[in-house]
Amino acid sequence: MDFWQKLPKPIKILAPMEDVTDTVFRRIVLKCGKPDVFFTEFTSVDGLISEGREMVIKRLEYTKDETPLIAQVWGHNPEKYFKAAKEIEAMGFAGIDINMGCPVSKIVGKGSCSALIDNPNLAKEIILATREGCKNIPVSVKTRLGFKNLKTIEWSSFLLDLDLPALTIHGRVAKHLSKYPANWDEIKKVVELRDQMKKETIIIGNGDVQSFQEIFHKYENYKVDGVMIGRGIFNNLFIFNADGPKDMSQLPREKKISMLIDHLNLHKLRWGESTRYATMKKFFKIYINSFSGASELRAELMETQTIDDALNLLNLNISL
Repeated sequence: MDFWQKLPKPIKILAPMEDVTDTVFRRIVLKCGKPDVFFTEFTSVDGLISEGREMVIKRLEYTKDETPLIAQVWGHNPEKYFKAAKEIEAMGFAGIDINMGCPVSKIVGKGSCSALIDNPNLAKEIILATREGCKNIPVSVKTRLGFKNLKTIEWSSFLLDLDLPALTIHGRVAKHLSKYPANWDEIKKVVELRDQMKKETIIIGNGDVQSFQEIFHKYENYKVDGVMIGRGIFNNLFIFNADGPKDMSQLPREKKISMLIDHLNLHKLRWGESTRYATMKKFFKIYINSFSGASELRAELMETQTIDDALNLLNLNISL
């Protein structure tokens, strides 16, 4: 039995997000409320086995506290998946997840991620090659309801036939990006199909979940085994904590500024004054909101060029 079957239900998962779910952010989330499963950022199998792997391998860095951790990978070459899977297994990950859902045009244009929905033969080759590369950890898939059109039953039945240990369904078609509400009724169809096919695949729903309470609502009403949260974490870092605040607006101003200072210091400790500071700016809105002067302070922070600039500004404001 792989680890997916041992997790308590509803399984609560932090979604993989580009330039978001690195080791630093996962440790911040840990302090607020631990999910049952973490995912890495998207990691290219091409990059992982190329001469530039030292830049890519940073995406797979983690500490022992950030577990169980799934390495999410993407690409379109089965042989590279095989080689990458061998390396990822040796690094101690709990599993590998294949990204078949990302809708970014420059990626799908190369036949990767959600483009695989309309290329099931290649998708199967990739899954089998990844399994062959990592024989002792589970290989799961995260996908959408279709590429350009809804293909819930056709696509999910194809994947379920491959006896995946876990399948995450984002409740949108790829071409819709995030422009429309996630369709949880379609996600429920995948659960029903799984049951009809008598498969043991764990079904995880993903899309628009904004609170701890809503995790249980989706679990009870749509019969999924687990819920994955992506953008909802930006509204509340405590979303996986049953006893935490319902949203960040409930925290006092000083607490939120102090939390951002901690986040910046941890980022600096790991990444230094690197080009990754630009990615740090997307987190400011999590903390600097819902208090007098928040929008002005956030605008000033966005103009800073280094972590030290931001820290100095925040330390000046924390006791005002």
